[in-house]
Amino acid sequence: MIQPLVPGGSAARFGEVVEASIERLLGQCHRLYAAPVLGTLVRAGESVYAVVEGIETVALDPTRPIVARGAEAASEAEVYAEHPQLERLLRTQVTLSVIGHREGSDVRQYLPPLPPRIHTFLHVCAAEEVRDFFGDGRPDFASLLIRRGLSAGDDVLAAVLRQAAGAFEAPGDFLLTASRGVAVLLAGDTARLNAIVRRLPLGS
Repeated sequence: MIQPLVPGGSAARFGEVVEASIERLLGQCHRLYAAPVLGTLVRAGESVYAVVEGIETVALDPTRPIVARGAEAASEAEVYAEHPQLERLLRTQVTLSVIGHREGSDVRQYLPPLPPRIHTFLHVCAAEEVRDFFGDGRPDFASLLIRRGLSAGDDVLAAVLRQAAGAFEAPGDFLLTASRGVAVLLAGDTARLNAIVRRLPLGS
């Protein structure tokens, strides 16, 4: 089931870049557990676009491993209520795969000339910006994800298409167009193509 995005609106800031390269960014969320879902289109600063490929919550200090605290608690909420310091000892971070950038008024579905700076703010793109980036549904960006060999690459690509479809009035049409483009990119790998297509709600 495709969840439609809120039409229009402005991008919602959720974190900032803490590691950066041309192909991949690591972002730290400003609030614990407040990460955008897998496949979400994210804008770093004003011009670099990426998608969420991974989410994890880890110890802020790697030398102090996380230990279980809920043996006597009735709920997870009780654990956090009894140990308020956890909010300061943990961080939620997202791994972002760069898939494009903006040059003036034009969107390019290929790598930017430079990565964003450290501490650049990260925003979840609103529906209008999602439509602007993905345009007519041709998945030129998909070649970047496919070549990158992500450990969960098929799930990431399918998630990107599902999330993007929610910004369009006819999400099924968008998915069909995008699926045909992915089929061209994976013409020699039918098994992988079928695996991706099975993850898409093409009947929606």
